[in-house]
Amino acid sequence: MLTPVGTLAAVAAAFAYVGTVDPNEPGHYPVCPTLRFTGLFCPGCGGLRSAHAFAHGDLAAAFGSNALAVVGYGVFAVVMVLWLVRAIRGIPMRVTLSPAWWWGIGAVLALFTLVRNLPFGSALAP
Repeated sequence: MLTPVGTLAAVAAAFAYVGTVDPNEPGHYPVCPTLRFTGLFCPGCGGLRSAHAFAHGDLAAAFGSNALAVVGYGVFAVVMVLWLVRAIRGIPMRVTLSPAWWWGIGAVLALFTLVRNLPFGSALAP
């Protein structure tokens, strides 16, 4: 039980920090190096603003900052519930994904990055 509860506590603390320290104000967090050096939005660009909005319950702003991050929050929540239920039952948690899943995740990240940097995908840009 210690590992899933500790993981959940660490993520809750990170969200509490980002919820308290506004990433929309300059000087609090470093600029994304991909954006700084290439001018392109990486898949994580807008993630802090998304987490800040999510922590404040503003789902529309969270999706507007980084829709993929919000989907990730949902996936994380499902995995955490499964992990906690399995820990309570004494069943070890094992997440094994086949290479096809990893390639699919990589393809989604690449497609998200590509689309958010094109004019017609500007709605996905932070």
